[in-house]
Amino acid sequence: PAVTSPCKILKCNSEFWAATSGSHHLGAEEAPEFCTALRAYAHCTRRTARTCRGDLAYHSAVHGIDDLMVQHNCSKDGPTSQPRLRTLPPGDSQERSDSPEICHYEKSFHKHSAAPNYTHCGLFGDPHLRTFTDTFQTCKVQGAWPLIDNNYLNVQVTNTPVLPGSSATATSKLTIIFKSFQECVDQKVYQAEMDELPAAFVDGSKNGGDKHGANSLKITEKVSGQHIEIQAKYIGTTIVVRQVGRYLTFAVRMPEEVVNAVEDRDSQGLYLCLRGCPANQQIDFQTMRSAQATEGRARRKGPPLPAPPEAFTYETATAKCREKLPVEDLYFQSCVFDLLTTGDVNFMLAAYYAFEDVKMLHSNKDKLHLYERTRVLAPGNTAPTGTLPTLWVALLCLCWLCLL
Repeated sequence: PAVTSPCKILKCNSEFWAATSGSHHLGAEEAPEFCTALRAYAHCTRRTARTCRGDLAYHSAVHGIDDLMVQHNCSKDGPTSQPRLRTLPPGDSQERSDSPEICHYEKSFHKHSAAPNYTHCGLFGDPHLRTFTDTFQTCKVQGAWPLIDNNYLNVQVTNTPVLPGSSATATSKLTIIFKSFQECVDQKVYQAEMDELPAAFVDGSKNGGDKHGANSLKITEKVSGQHIEIQAKYIGTTIVVRQVGRYLTFAVRMPEEVVNAVEDRDSQGLYLCLRGCPANQQIDFQTMRSAQATEGRARRKGPPLPAPPEAFTYETATAKCREKLPVEDLYFQSCVFDLLTTGDVNFMLAAYYAFEDVKMLHSNKDKLHLYERTRVLAPGNTAPTGTLPTLWVALLCLCWLCLL
């Protein structure tokens, strides 16, 4: 089974947000209930303190609790039960509609010029990466890796093995840091992991904080526990995070100007959405075939490894993927690859939703489907591509199955 973090700060955040939904605008008569929920929040963070020492979300929550205690004149002593406070009626929320123009990217930076060029990056499945330059790669990247790192935000993913002894990994944790920006937003941290997809930042808020343009950053829950969307209008950016099965998918739409806003481009070598995966972390079908041959020999010589939850042949995998992905592009091929590698049908849904996000976020509708897979990275981290006919995929997968 995949490894989950022992730090339970996301659970504390979710419980606090559930208890205080809409409470930022409650009257004075309900302030004691907010303080009660806040004390419960503090108690929860103390219980998980030992396992969260190196967790940025934990430290952000602790500082946020102290600030809220002061703002609401809450005593640290008192009851800690968590009553569910009333929610506000529709249209009455902490979101502000009077954001200054500088907090709207298109209005501020491009008022007298052409509309900005938008780019897309996505990560899903085993995992498969589509970069801002529409390069498509299948990578190992086990552990923590930066997806985005620029002047405005950082995105980091953690990938863990899907099955013991397998090279297949998937995204089990995601951290997004929105940096403080002028009068628009305070620094905000969003964190999700397996079975925890909050609809709020780690401090319990759903927008950019207390600044005048706070509404230019907000979280919307599309499907509870499965799909959230973050709009960062001050940088013209939309982020979609999903939980499909047990694992997370990530997709972003971002202006080129924001993508390239880095202080030192030479230091961005591991910025996966911009540069792609390092050569030694990429997987192509030839490498996969060799690895599976080694794994097959290891199975014959050593103790047996647990079987995937459901066995797919190449024919059944293609039939299953064709149910959701009728066009045999790289999303379809990724679906087949993942079903053969993991045996988990949820990876078919991950590929399907990844393509749905591309349709929503990609600005060039002629580039939705990709048919060329990156083989290797050339010097300078430039990624040439080569076609991979479906028949060749079938032959390689059949060879792999024979080795197993």
